[in-house]
Amino acid sequence: MKVTLTSVLVDDQDKALAFYTDVLGFVKKTEVPLGEARWLTVVSPQQPDGPELVLEPDGHPAVRPFKEALVADGIPFTSFAVDDVHAEYERLRGLGVRFTQEPLEMGGITTAVFDDTCGNLIQIAG
Repeated sequence: MKVTLTSVLVDDQDKALAFYTDVLGFVKKTEVPLGEARWLTVVSPQQPDGPELVLEPDGHPAVRPFKEALVADGIPFTSFAVDDVHAEYERLRGLGVRFTQEPLEMGGITTAVFDDTCGNLIQIAG
């Protein structure tokens, strides 16, 4: 068994695509129109055939309260691996990304948490 798809729930697919590609550095892999929304995925440029991240519309009534509760409690929705959390933190801050947690050493790993502009907190870890 392996992960092929995972989702992040976004409030605007266009805004999410711009943030996840232009700021975070992912690459668009799939875009298929599905009525008002699209099947829209991005991948890591280091793993173009690896797991895809679906930029999933958050229109279901249960999603917004769930996302708001996670953000209010400071809980990241997902986590991305990076080689150097401090360097990635500085790079993203330079691009205007708002962090809710600066790099923090925790038992052999370093983490930081940022706002993805689409209603989620995202952790980077390395």
